[in-house]
Amino acid sequence: MKSSLTGIVRSLSAKARAKRASWFREAFDIGGKTRILDLGSESGENIHSVLAGTAYDAANVYIADIDPDAVRSGAERFGFNPVVVDESGRLPFENGFFDIVYCSSVLEHVTVPKDDVWKIRSGKEFNKIAVAAQREFAAEIERVSRGYFVQTPARGFPIESHSWLPFAAQLPRPLQVSVFGITNGFWIKKTIPDFRLMNRTEFAGLFPGAEIRCERSGGMVKSLVAIKRPK
Repeated sequence: MKSSLTGIVRSLSAKARAKRASWFREAFDIGGKTRILDLGSESGENIHSVLAGTAYDAANVYIADIDPDAVRSGAERFGFNPVVVDESGRLPFENGFFDIVYCSSVLEHVTVPKDDVWKIRSGKEFNKIAVAAQREFAAEIERVSRGYFVQTPARGFPIESHSWLPFAAQLPRPLQVSVFGITNGFWIKKTIPDFRLMNRTEFAGLFPGAEIRCERSGGMVKSLVAIKRPK
């Protein structure tokens, strides 16, 4: 049962990633001199897949993550430039340094310090900190880029993507923390309550002037994408 469910979810996720990659390649003219930042890259495996078939130069691709081992691995495997960032979200680059910033399934995790994730049970307190952090993160993306592609899961989708649990995103904060504390003991998908999902209006407000696309599944909005093309 567990293996079947895992296979189904992974298949759907792979199709979604392929769709986003096609949107990305259609939106941007990528050449050997195009300077790209994958923000929240982990090892860079995803951006390597997204850029497949384009004329990119690995020397102009930067992968940034809070995990130093992950970016080091990506540098060794793909020849990308590794950048270690801290939880503040501030980026060590000058204004407009990149032609494109790519950021997929990261923005929702820019919320409270990781050490405080399980401690903050007040929804009001969590949202206050998270909203400010996400605004600052979006502003940093705008600051260092001429264009960007930012994707995040939508709050209204019934299956919460980090836990694979129905309506987990809609639970009040105290209950969400308690539920994850229990389901992490037996459920096939473990997670931590560090994410804050947004609706289309909230997301668009972070990226004024960007094209907002809705990725749909079963007729419902599964994730949101902000695309700004370099001028």
